[in-house]
Amino acid sequence: MSKLGPIDLEILFLGINRDGRFNEENIENSSLKRLGVGRILDSLASLKDRKLIDLNKDGSFSITDLARHSLWDNKMPLWVKVLKLLEVKSFTTEDIAKYLKIQEEKIDIEIENLRKNQMVLMAPQRVDERIVKSYEILPEGIEKLRIVEKEGVEKHQLGNNAKPQVEILAIINQVIKDINDSEITLEKKESITSKLSQIKEKLEI
Repeated sequence: MSKLGPIDLEILFLGINRDGRFNEENIENSSLKRLGVGRILDSLASLKDRKLIDLNKDGSFSITDLARHSLWDNKMPLWVKVLKLLEVKSFTTEDIAKYLKIQEEKIDIEIENLRKNQMVLMAPQRVDERIVKSYEILPEGIEKLRIVEKEGVEKHQLGNNAKPQVEILAIINQVIKDINDSEITLEKKESITSKLSQIKEKLEI
């Protein structure tokens, strides 16, 4: 299957959130409206050509099984889903959890394991005076995806480098999130999160 683009992802996610079926009104009432009619129609046509959506008799669209298999197949390992999503574009763990419809705590653990296996890269970004972690796929992650797609998921597993401290990692990440969401000064936030990051490094998690 061809690689999904950011707009493809938005359209398919709209359908997934509506039990696999959506229409022009749903698109009009979503953030996709910003793209304009021409661009949306081109994207819908491309998705239909790639058999990711079907056009129904009433003019609505349905998400195909092929599209569901791309990111929302329950039989697919979570680490594969995360890599596939990051191949579309870089995301924060919050966005990854949203698009994959998985609890953020589970994403935190999986993304850390991918990072330790050198398949994704974390890059801190400042958003609205908050420091967030954005992740992007590395060439090693892309290569792993190609191998999995060619040989099958059942033949490949991701080395589990996660240590017993993963629960500590989840707690620290939640504390960092709470701090960034609080109303204390940015300087104080950076000071506290820096100290928490040092703890993570000392624990090697």
